[in-house]
Amino acid sequence: MRWMYCLLFVAAAVAGSAVANAADPFVVQPFRVLLGSDLGTLEALLVKPSEPGRYPLVLLAHGSPRSPADRPTMTPLAMLPQALEFARRGWAVAIVMRRGYGNSDGGWAEANGDCGNPNYVAAGNAGAADLKTTLEFLSHRPDIDSTRMIAVGVSAGGFATVALTADPPPGLVAAISFAGGRGSLESDQVCRPDRLIDAFRAFGKRSRIPMLWVYAANDHFFGPALAQQFADAFKSGGGDIDFIAAPAFGSDGHGLFSPAGIPLWSPYVDRFLTQQQLVMRADLLPLPRPALTPPSFLSANGRTAFETYLIDAPHKAFAVSPDGHFGWKSGSRTVETARAGALQFCQQSGAHCNVLFVDDAAVGH
Repeated sequence: MRWMYCLLFVAAAVAGSAVANAADPFVVQPFRVLLGSDLGTLEALLVKPSEPGRYPLVLLAHGSPRSPADRPTMTPLAMLPQALEFARRGWAVAIVMRRGYGNSDGGWAEANGDCGNPNYVAAGNAGAADLKTTLEFLSHRPDIDSTRMIAVGVSAGGFATVALTADPPPGLVAAISFAGGRGSLESDQVCRPDRLIDAFRAFGKRSRIPMLWVYAANDHFFGPALAQQFADAFKSGGGDIDFIAAPAFGSDGHGLFSPAGIPLWSPYVDRFLTQQQLVMRADLLPLPRPALTPPSFLSANGRTAFETYLIDAPHKAFAVSPDGHFGWKSGSRTVETARAGALQFCQQSGAHCNVLFVDDAAVGH
């Protein structure tokens, strides 16, 4: 999607004013969200259709990696494919990095505390505060319809979105949580799940915003039985949710809200938006497809992986060995990081690998 990087470069150069070539279907614009109390700013990205107009807003909230060392490397570009799915439906979409993630200022504010005594309500409220600040910041833009805003989050971002609905800003009309929760330190283990259930119950007592919740059958962060307990607790206080127990996805369904999962999760979103009378376009805007051809010696699995690579998030790279081994890395802050990651994954088989594709360009065969 080379048009995206042109837009990103120009948008940064003009310090926040929206730009687009008439032939480009979308505007992609980096911006910063001002925090109060001299805390600095949050890193963010705005994606919207290029046609001039006043658009309703989707706010996308990312998850939290298990390793603290990964938080600074995160980038809003990692959620660009998901943002484009909403933009092609007629929404402006903001991806915001909360405090302590990516290049956002303010220090990490979402600590749960000790695993044996976590304070999930405080962590959820801290994340929700950054989401609320972002919505307030964007509500003053002339190209945003602040009377129609929805929040969409995944994992810890989904949990923050749930917390946001318990203290919503004006104009928040609906919210979506994919695999929402906190406190999963390793596969199928959660710190004090009873405390997490209690947090959902507390938020449900104050939340009256209609929500869609989606959990996959093979989610290894928050499994089906625990997810159902979240839903029961939230609804017991009056929370309004449409709960979807989605089928298994990949090796860990926690990654359902991903580019590869678009064919599965987008119908859930479309149905929910229809129910809430929030359908903005009858026909979806088309997404440009990179004109790249996979190497002929790739296996069937490799070709399937390459199809996912094509729609995955920048910055990204795809590496291949002469005997058909492959690996790719996406959603990286720099091209160099993407290249290194692709080589590392490819070379896990012990093969000699070369990077053949970077972002949406072939770099050698």
